[in-house]
Amino acid sequence: MGELQVKPAQAEKVNLLGLSIDKLVDFFATLGEKRFRAIQVVKWIHQSGVDDFSQMTNLSKPLRAKLTARAEIRAPKVLQQLDSVDGTRKWLLAVAAGNAIETVYIPDGNRGTLCVSSQVGCALDCSFCATGKQGFNRDLTAAEIIGQVWIACKSFGQLQLPTTGKNTAARKVTNVVMMGMGEPLLNFDNVVDAMNLMLEDNAYGLSKRRVTLSTSGVVPALDRLADVTDVSLAISLHAPNDQLRDQLVPINKKYPIAMLLDSAQRYIERMPDNRRKITIEYTIIREVNDHPKHAEELATLLATVPVKINLIPFNPFELSDYQRVSNNALRRFQQILLDKGFTVTVRTTRGDDIAAACGQLAGSVNDRTRRAERYRERAVRIVG
Repeated sequence: MGELQVKPAQAEKVNLLGLSIDKLVDFFATLGEKRFRAIQVVKWIHQSGVDDFSQMTNLSKPLRAKLTARAEIRAPKVLQQLDSVDGTRKWLLAVAAGNAIETVYIPDGNRGTLCVSSQVGCALDCSFCATGKQGFNRDLTAAEIIGQVWIACKSFGQLQLPTTGKNTAARKVTNVVMMGMGEPLLNFDNVVDAMNLMLEDNAYGLSKRRVTLSTSGVVPALDRLADVTDVSLAISLHAPNDQLRDQLVPINKKYPIAMLLDSAQRYIERMPDNRRKITIEYTIIREVNDHPKHAEELATLLATVPVKINLIPFNPFELSDYQRVSNNALRRFQQILLDKGFTVTVRTTRGDDIAAACGQLAGSVNDRTRRAERYRERAVRIVG
């Protein structure tokens, strides 16, 4: 009987989609290629939307063959695309292990904002957020994060081959907010790599003012952030005191408000532009945090912090008992803050007919925490 022949395992191909310029340069160095090859490829991927090495005509045939053998350009798979009556678009994207994430595009005049996810589910379990109720599975890779931008830009014809001519896409991604599923600072390295590609002139070329990272308050990671980037910062605050925020944003028990605001202010102070402000996100919920006393307390809390305030009316979803704030309470809350001298905007609810509004993103999560199951069990008990 002859010996069993075992074929050597093939090395896994490197997904170039999520590699920053520096990491792409390092990869090409392993192939014996110079830096300019990395620049060429990043342009093909992120400016032309090409995912087939054979189409990269300014690369030699031997290099294209080498790349085909060693690498790939693989974005998440689009499972579903939903379009709202107000122009909002939501994608359901497949990622590994049977999970799915959601990405939302929100048009507003000449502005097109893409809300990008950073994790499959979320570990933080904020009480007003549908993502938290879905539990948590894992961090997204840098390719899965920037892949959301790549898919959105491609869908609008924003990524075009050099021979196509002037870009005439009717809709464009002009802004990116890391406010989708997950807490970005709990996936620090992958989020930073993806944001670097958003800012890279040879990729998407977005201004640092047009890329915003939103955090619920992972203070140690926020303290590191200024070492590697200077994107805009948003703080998911949602309460004017620790007692209430402990209920709404459980991570507050570990990193309370004073600690969080100190860290955010240190981040802003390190920015080269001294006019930058922190965006304070405040999801306003009926009879929870919408009273005039809360507005007065919030004004006192933020009196010495360079901020602008974004009020976000709570958007109802399954498994939540919270209710949407009344228009009267919302306007009264806003007026108190305006009278104190703050810049205050109210986020218009967009895409709620396709469950794409702020706080509604849920995706499809293989929940390792069993959190989603526990919430559903609780809902059954309450209903009886």
